[in-house]
Amino acid sequence: MSSILVIEDETDIADLIALHLQREGFTPVLAHDGISGLALAKSGEPALILLDLMLPGMDGVRVFRELRRDPRTLRTPVIMLTARAQTEDRVAGLELGADDYVTKPFSPKELLLRIKSVLKRSDAPASRGTLSAGPFRFDPAALQCYTHNEPLDLTLTEYKLLQHLCEHADQPCDRTDLLRSVWGYSDAANTRTLDTHIKRLRGKLGPHAERLETARGTGYLLRTTA
Repeated sequence: MSSILVIEDETDIADLIALHLQREGFTPVLAHDGISGLALAKSGEPALILLDLMLPGMDGVRVFRELRRDPRTLRTPVIMLTARAQTEDRVAGLELGADDYVTKPFSPKELLLRIKSVLKRSDAPASRGTLSAGPFRFDPAALQCYTHNEPLDLTLTEYKLLQHLCEHADQPCDRTDLLRSVWGYSDAANTRTLDTHIKRLRGKLGPHAERLETARGTGYLLRTTA
């Protein structure tokens, strides 16, 4: 069974999530404040973390940043869970590097679908062979991408996004195809998620950022030649 760490201060919501996780065969682990949640994340090696942003002790943004600083939790998928429904808050969460974002009130069924989707794509890269495109080289066993033998500091979602673009290098990648392949979404309704991750990815590619181009009316493409 995969363990899911739920860091949520509202006990009724945490218990509801735990109940539905158990019904789906997951093992829920609950924390009701940021400090204890961070400790459990580092010691328990959960398959995924559900992280509320409004937490006592240490807010969700600080917890997330600490998770991404620690090699034990650097690649652990995180879904942010919050009552903040405004677009700017959702984008801010994604820009931090969250794998997905669910707002309260939410449907337990939708939340479980998001969890399964994130877990599915977190497992997918290891099954692929080696890949090189332009200056990018992928090591699927380590889930690491290199440029000129220097590792890129990518989240798992960023890794998969860049991998997909490199697999279709020098060809426009349709938004819907990217969302389906990387996030498991069935339509383009989450296009802001894609745009936000592209922005983050460009910021991490350094001198190679210009290779990641916007394809007007289509989506994005990655050029192998400068």
